[in-house]
Amino acid sequence: MTVPSPDARTVPRPRSRIGAGGTGRAARTLAPVAARANALHPGAWWIWALGLGTAASRTTNPLLLTLLMAVAGFVVATHRTDAPWARSYTAFVKLAAAVLVIRLGFAVFLGSPIPGTHVIVTLPEIPLPHWAQGIRLGGRVTAEGLLFALYDGLKLAALLVCVGAANALANPARLLKSLPGALYEAGVAVVVALTFAPHLIADVQRLRAARRLRGRPDRGLRGLLHVGLPVLEGALERSVALAAAMDARGYGRTAQVPAAVRRTTGALTLGGLLGVCAGTYGLLTAAGAGYGLPVLLAGLGAALGGLWLGGRRSPRTRYRPDRWGVRAWLVAGSGVAVAALVILAASQDPAALRPGVVPLVAPTLPLWPAAAILLGLLPAFTAPAARRNPAPEESS
Repeated sequence: MTVPSPDARTVPRPRSRIGAGGTGRAARTLAPVAARANALHPGAWWIWALGLGTAASRTTNPLLLTLLMAVAGFVVATHRTDAPWARSYTAFVKLAAAVLVIRLGFAVFLGSPIPGTHVIVTLPEIPLPHWAQGIRLGGRVTAEGLLFALYDGLKLAALLVCVGAANALANPARLLKSLPGALYEAGVAVVVALTFAPHLIADVQRLRAARRLRGRPDRGLRGLLHVGLPVLEGALERSVALAAAMDARGYGRTAQVPAAVRRTTGALTLGGLLGVCAGTYGLLTAAGAGYGLPVLLAGLGAALGGLWLGGRRSPRTRYRPDRWGVRAWLVAGSGVAVAALVILAASQDPAALRPGVVPLVAPTLPLWPAAAILLGLLPAFTAPAARRNPAPEESS
């Protein structure tokens, strides 16, 4: 029998920092480790993100909007994978920052409809003809106008961050499998666009890094021209390969259905969409409050019936379809709860969710709308966290 040396008995073995679940992300959060058996339905992520976006569209309070973006960013940081589409979240955040800067720039150079008395700076004003009344170039820049533009820009930025969160968390290929058969062709176009956008971003980063390693410029007009051509060439090759793969799998082929079914499908779909439009208009106006909800529900039912009948023209099967389980209900329900509670708060206390800028007052944080937004953190603890490849120093 081999006797271990004293060093082997006294020196403790290094403990892994990954944790019992085999992933550092699962150890840092209380979320379960993702597996095929408990995979979250991708539609739940989109419902959650759309709920946060709906809440963002109902307020201009900068504190609530910042809290919404922080909630979305935290969930993305704990649950996004290393897939190409997950890397697009950074691009959405940069786009949101650009939208905010552009909105402030418009307020500075093109003026603001909000009258203000606190003048920050007076720019040289360019006189315009009489037919351009209401538009000015330059002039006074007031604190009230800048604050109004900041609130408006933050709302647009929060919407972009919510959409970016859904794009980073939901697998587009699995989302395509979950669409009804009638929307299969439209879903393919959307999913291909959402999938190729992160690939283009990754190609640009890879080519810029390669040019920097070779000592060549990667910025400016010259760098853009030298990077743009390989990116477009790669996108064209990827599109041709995708078209060949789709043709080999029988994409676009439909089954023969009776003419009566086709006419019924068209009538239900068109009538359902008209009913949805009429019901939505009724809910948004005071005169149509009585008929808005019934017409909206009837339109949704007719549209869903038309989609179900239209799916008979798409003879395809689903291999291992995603199940809508308890965790999917919790994730989607948290987003719906955030939207519903913020809409309720906006109807009861609109001044807190839409702070004024004339006169200048500091925005306050309403407590129970903020608590409602924190419900959006529920997916961080209930949704399965994807496995992450450990770093080299963590694998010892």
